[in-house]
Amino acid sequence: MLKRLATAVFVVGLAVFPLRAEVIEQVLVRVNGDILTKGDFEQRQVATLRTRPELANVSPSSPELKKAIAEITPGLILEAVDELLLAQRGRELGYSMSEDQFKSFLDNIKKTNNLEDETAFQAALKQEGMTLTELRRSLERQMLVSRVQQQEILGRVSITDDEAKTYYEANKKEFSTPASLMFREILIAVPTTPQGVNVAVDEEAKAKTEAIRKRLIAGEPFARLAADESDSGSKANGGLIGPISDDELAPSLRSIVDALKVGEISEPIRITRGYQLLKLESRSEVTIKSFEEARADIGNRIGQQKLESERGRYLVKLREAATIVWRNDELKRAYEIALAKPASAPSRQPN
Repeated sequence: MLKRLATAVFVVGLAVFPLRAEVIEQVLVRVNGDILTKGDFEQRQVATLRTRPELANVSPSSPELKKAIAEITPGLILEAVDELLLAQRGRELGYSMSEDQFKSFLDNIKKTNNLEDETAFQAALKQEGMTLTELRRSLERQMLVSRVQQQEILGRVSITDDEAKTYYEANKKEFSTPASLMFREILIAVPTTPQGVNVAVDEEAKAKTEAIRKRLIAGEPFARLAADESDSGSKANGGLIGPISDDELAPSLRSIVDALKVGEISEPIRITRGYQLLKLESRSEVTIKSFEEARADIGNRIGQQKLESERGRYLVKLREAATIVWRNDELKRAYEIALAKPASAPSRQPN
């Protein structure tokens, strides 16, 4: 359930964000002796802002950018402190990154990002404003966080059959597939003018549609007539459309479709573009996975909920036992704002 480390920690190939913060090794907060610097935190901000395409062309002084920074900062500072706490706990438990593990992570990063050439890799590091030492520190921190979550948190998560069955009964809709329909259509278009629809042209189109329906009832192939007569783009596929979920149909059309048996052809239907004939090709009924079929999905959903809850409780204990010394009052307020939110306790897993 936890994210892979190597592929998530290093992203290259992104356009350089217009706000390129100056790296100043100013300490923002000290957590049990470990520090978070201004440069480290600004890297987190820039990485998060890069994921918001609406900010791609804004200026560093734009209100939109300032608003976005204000929105993301509480969550990011809480996440940063929590990562320090979890990494510290990992070291207390004796975890560390060996040279072989680091080399394996590094090889995977280079391969994933097509940077197996050392010159290209060093250039990408420079573009990201990182050194190899900083990359290693980031990788090791994420490895420590992951190990703690697996050993100290995930191991406490269990799901009973009764819990799974209760969830299944309360959420059967999540495990259902709606009814779907396949049609063939023929559309006879009715042109419009600035004055509206010409009555004579409309009646002519309706009469043509009725004549085509008679030919279909007499046995002429629907696909051939669709290809020859239809004004819809579906004519290239013999008029075939779908599958369409039953709940996607407009109420007015659903009443018509519900009256059709498979193979039957509707009366001419007046739609915005003209007159339409529909043939119901197939209809599948609503299907619901059995409990056994849905068991794996249920386990994942309940497990994720429990994992987040357990992670939140675990972090609360780490925070309460920690000595956190702030060197930046603004970030301290942002941290307290994040803590005050009900959803903040689980905190986001590191990227």
